[in-house]
Amino acid sequence: MTKFQFEAKWKEELVVTGPGGCFCLVFSMGCPTVYLPDEHQWTIKGPAWAKDLYSVLKRELQTWCNAHDVELVIDEKSRRKENTVQMNYSSM
Repeated sequence: MTKFQFEAKWKEELVVTGPGGCFCLVFSMGCPTVYLPDEHQWTIKGPAWAKDLYSVLKRELQTWCNAHDVELVIDEKSRRKENTVQMNYSSM
């Protein structure tokens, strides 16, 4: 069973829902690409409830990307519109 669910939104966002809430990653539609920070940046920018789940998130996100013909970019400088990773948090 997967821990995370992924839903693409029209605002070039990928909404990621997990066991403790949800957040958004940048999902560029021109050349379909999802941006995820590297593990070090995740410990700084990721939601507290998901910090220990990075390896699971990365694996499940890669599976989702493969199934939807989307490139996954993992980078310390993962971007959003302002060149930083976008993390929108909310409780479930």
